[in-house]
Amino acid sequence: MSKANALRARLPASSDGSTMTQDPPPDKLNENFAKFLEPAPSPLVRLQHFLHGNPTMVPVIVLLLSVLAFGVIAGDRFFHPFNLSLILQQVSVIGILAAAQSLVVLTAGIDLSVAAIMVLSSVIMGKLAIDFGVPTPIALVVGFGVGIGCGYINGALVTRLKLPPFIVTLGTWNILFALNLWLSGAQSIRSQDIDQSAPLLKWFGERVSFMGAQFTYGVFLTAILFAALWFLLNRTAWGRHVYAVGDDKEAAELAGIRTNRTLISVYVLAGLVCALGAWASIGRVGSVSPQSFYEGNLQSITAVVIGGISLFGGRGSIMGPLIGALIVGVFQSGLRLSGVDVLWQMFAIGWLIILAVALDQWIRKVSA
Repeated sequence: MSKANALRARLPASSDGSTMTQDPPPDKLNENFAKFLEPAPSPLVRLQHFLHGNPTMVPVIVLLLSVLAFGVIAGDRFFHPFNLSLILQQVSVIGILAAAQSLVVLTAGIDLSVAAIMVLSSVIMGKLAIDFGVPTPIALVVGFGVGIGCGYINGALVTRLKLPPFIVTLGTWNILFALNLWLSGAQSIRSQDIDQSAPLLKWFGERVSFMGAQFTYGVFLTAILFAALWFLLNRTAWGRHVYAVGDDKEAAELAGIRTNRTLISVYVLAGLVCALGAWASIGRVGSVSPQSFYEGNLQSITAVVIGGISLFGGRGSIMGPLIGALIVGVFQSGLRLSGVDVLWQMFAIGWLIILAVALDQWIRKVSA
């Protein structure tokens, strides 16, 4: 018997005596058909999906590449412990502002008044403690209350009057900046006066030396603040509500989330974070100036965008803006040590912003 006849003999026979072949199950057919229709994803598509699920990886990769590049360009001076710790000191205050900005951006908003809230809080802390002789702890508490109050006003205007966050915070930025100049008389409070009457205001400027590096208490404050916000956003129901509101406010309302209350709480918390930044800024600068950190709004937005938080809301990690602030600090330090003019430093950072937004748009196409 041939092999063909032997194989035919093993097959079941039909009613008319002919042999039958068994068709594969329907599920197997559908699976094979789907594999035939859908080509295997390319490496670029896989990378796109990976970055969509892990948005913080983009700034991490950029930071590592920046450190390696400037280490080669600027030489050993860049990797000196003092220079690396100086970068951390320089980005500490902007990092705190970026944390406040991130909370609002996650809800698909934007806050142009974060720097003005911070400076107003610092001016009130300094005026109360130095000019009016109020005990420093009480002056600090009042400054925190000012930050919370400013955040509540922003949130109430956005939720109650249904005004766009951009317009609301643009208006309050101008109002608060004018109040800063009026309350301070456009005069700074000197470092000597603070040392004499209220040294606690400069506490976050105190330094700790370690193996040639110098870390201020403000650096530790920034790290602790980001860790606390990460916990709130990733391990609490409030954090899930924040992401839900930023992703789709109407869907969040249908799910039973009180979106207005969530938005107000976000702006209030952002105001409190700005007030913490006010205390840290006094220690960083050494004085209270109504015109300090005038560009803090733009710098905070820069750190948020480079850090991978989507300006459309609902996506990104709070740790991203911290890494974004470090990227800006690394670029500024590396270019300065390389002898590049400040003008071209701004030029490079501007391109960083554009590339970060373009990359965010490309990553978002995964969910389109």
